[in-house]
Amino acid sequence: MKSAVETLSPTRAKLTVEVPFEELKPSLDAAYKKIAQQINVPGFRRGKVPPMVIDRQVGRGAVLDEAINNALPKLYVDALQANELEPLAQPEIDITKLEDNDTLEFTAEVDIRPEVDLPDYQGLEVSVDDVVVSDEDVEEQVQNLRERFATLTDVERPAADGDFVTIDLKATKDGEVVEGAEVSDMSYQVGRGGMLDGLDEALAGMSAGSEKTFTSQLVGGDQKGEDVEVEVKVTAVKEQDLPELDDDFAQTASEFDTVAELTEDVRSRLHNGKRLEQAAAARDAVLEKILDMVEVPLPDAVVDQELTARRESVQQQLSFAGMTMEQYLDSEEQTVDEFEADLEKRVRDAVAAQFVLDQVAKKEEIAVNEGELQEHLMRRAQQSGQNPQEFIQHMLEHNHIPEMVAEVVRGKALAMIVESATVTDASGNHVELKLLQPDGTIGEPADETPDASDADDEAPNDAKDEEKADA
Repeated sequence: MKSAVETLSPTRAKLTVEVPFEELKPSLDAAYKKIAQQINVPGFRRGKVPPMVIDRQVGRGAVLDEAINNALPKLYVDALQANELEPLAQPEIDITKLEDNDTLEFTAEVDIRPEVDLPDYQGLEVSVDDVVVSDEDVEEQVQNLRERFATLTDVERPAADGDFVTIDLKATKDGEVVEGAEVSDMSYQVGRGGMLDGLDEALAGMSAGSEKTFTSQLVGGDQKGEDVEVEVKVTAVKEQDLPELDDDFAQTASEFDTVAELTEDVRSRLHNGKRLEQAAAARDAVLEKILDMVEVPLPDAVVDQELTARRESVQQQLSFAGMTMEQYLDSEEQTVDEFEADLEKRVRDAVAAQFVLDQVAKKEEIAVNEGELQEHLMRRAQQSGQNPQEFIQHMLEHNHIPEMVAEVVRGKALAMIVESATVTDASGNHVELKLLQPDGTIGEPADETPDASDADDEAPNDAKDEEKADA
């Protein structure tokens, strides 16, 4: 088999493949055998019809079609491997020449992985924001903890911001109750938001037993986004009583004996969380710097496919949150054009990052072991809220494991680059990333100096080598 490559663009190639007919013989034999099982010819048992009879009864063309369709996938893959091409999508294949008992020629146009000229990615310098935990941050967390242990008391006064009310809600359109838009005895905190536009404004000042009607728009269902009349009735108003912030509360709400210890623990946890956010910012800054240093040609088909997937994901998330795209854009103060431009930039950066990190992984010969893959699958299952075993089974059945392996490899490649980078905060301080633990604490550096008191001078050389390997 002969093959040649024509580069149509940095991300698209055209293969021209010429196949001698001798190489089609196994596929032709298989085609005759398959057709022989499908036809009835008087005088011959099923499956025993000779090729020359099949040619007369069915036609040589049908046999050739069957043989070529059977052979093409392997011929295409062999041509890719011979020319060291990595396809990114399904090819467009055309039969350009078919001379019976002589030659088969076909072409295949396909998007391919671009070659990336990697910059020097070791020792990059980036800066991130300082880790700052304010007193207001600590007070907010302590306040949230107090609210978890708060009690509700009925009050004989109009509802105010922060009160909890028990309400009945009913939405109607043209005098008819909207299906699925009627609830009773629902508890709601005034001012919390996120339910119906206008609800908080309507509830403010209402007392137990009072009713009010206002116009709003549904955020879900078949009539999502349409104007409806909402009737709200308050059946109870409750005031939130927060526990005193004292040592008794600290002992009830935590493992600490004093408020001072509880507050210090909250501050420490917030600091660790901010440190993890800082590490994520450092990772993003390093990746952005690499992308600024390299030109990565992107296949349009791959970008379009990823754009479609991202749009569907956004729509799904908004649907779960009970929001329309219009409401989301209003909250983000974006136009549709601005949203699309931002989405396309993020998609292009993400696709470019994949190509760059794949190239780094190839250069550094980064591999993935079974434990790393298992850990990644468990984390992905947790993020998606699925049962780990069901998630892994789904990945196996739909052949998504190679994608998971690629994600782990890229993560390791980026981690290697980030660890070699010099990261400073806005104040000029070194940011420790290599020893950063998953909980945001900083681990102790490994002691690489052997303790002389533990050394065994009489140990054989091979035993010492084993100890070094274990270390």
